[in-house]
Amino acid sequence: MLSAQMFAPLAPAAAGAPRRAPSHARREGAAPLLPSGAALRLRRPSPGVVVEPAKEVVATRAAAQELEGLDGVVSKVVGPSLAPGIVTSSFIFMWYALNVVFNLTNKSIFKFFPYPWTVSTVHVTVGAIYCLFTYAIGLKKASFGRAVTWDEFKKISGPAIMHAIGHIAANVSFAAVAISLTHTVKTLEPAFNCLLGWLLMGQATPFPVVLSLLPIMAGVAMASAAELTFNWLGFGSAMLSNITFAFRAVWGKSAIKSIPNLESTAVYAYTTLISVFFCLPLALIIEGPTLKAGAQAAIAKVGAQNFYTALLAVGLFYHLYNQFAFNTLGRVNPVSHGVCNVVKRIVIIGTSVVFFGNVLTTQTKIGTAIALFGTYLYVEAQKRFKAPPAPQVEGAAA
Repeated sequence: MLSAQMFAPLAPAAAGAPRRAPSHARREGAAPLLPSGAALRLRRPSPGVVVEPAKEVVATRAAAQELEGLDGVVSKVVGPSLAPGIVTSSFIFMWYALNVVFNLTNKSIFKFFPYPWTVSTVHVTVGAIYCLFTYAIGLKKASFGRAVTWDEFKKISGPAIMHAIGHIAANVSFAAVAISLTHTVKTLEPAFNCLLGWLLMGQATPFPVVLSLLPIMAGVAMASAAELTFNWLGFGSAMLSNITFAFRAVWGKSAIKSIPNLESTAVYAYTTLISVFFCLPLALIIEGPTLKAGAQAAIAKVGAQNFYTALLAVGLFYHLYNQFAFNTLGRVNPVSHGVCNVVKRIVIIGTSVVFFGNVLTTQTKIGTAIALFGTYLYVEAQKRFKAPPAPQVEGAAA
């Protein structure tokens, strides 16, 4: 394994041990040679000293070496100044593309296999297998990163369970109503984030931010009232998903801050693993008695190969799109991530309507547009009006 010592600068000669300078350096007026490794320290040249082109090349390479991981690889092609932006843009593109493919594939599966609890379990199980495989072959940074202590595991478990419940609830909604309605209802998630942040953390929300939530609520109400596929199961489960994801956001923020040296990729890997142990028993209890007959009916419709391939693919799409979402959040501020979420919902709603040929009433279109615009206003209000810090309660957990 590479050690940090391998990259340490060459040590200077011991004190009191003079070195004989080369003959060309002893000539009168000749500039002394730079000590070994000085070019890599990117020091400013002394007045009157002209930096040679060769040294500029060394400096550029040194700057590229400071970028880690994928940034460092991309910097070798486009340069260190452009690499971070290109990598972030690539993450956002993959997040959107995989999310769209996941939503379309997922809804297609529910048409011949309407078992959302089981499909939710398949999603996280495939993701956990992916993480275990990448960890086993040595790609630790692409999965769990490092082993966690029992105390750290407990801190992750709370947000992970909320993630699992929210994921199941979202899939119940996807199976019951049109994708466009579910994603329109899920624009209400910021409202629950504000409410729970105040109730659980004492985090006050600026009044302009609260006002920006009103068009979201009005748009969701308008779109839901006129949606042709509306039913209370789909609407209620989407609302439950909002609540649990808000709990995940509030608890997760405080938990992750207290866990050092654990990157977003690793946090999501552990979240996925915990979700498997939560979802599997529930799926067996709720859908287990009819699962065999449902699988046989699905295979009769689409064939065994298509059935199993679709389940494997949708699980992989789900894990990877969430992974890119986590990675993007690690590279941008929360406000920028919120803007990305708004655009993502617009893309998903638009593609799902075209792909499935859903008929939207004029009122549904207007309500959806208002809700999405309200989400954008919420993000902008968050950027302009900063919330005051939450009060510190003596003895409270960090």
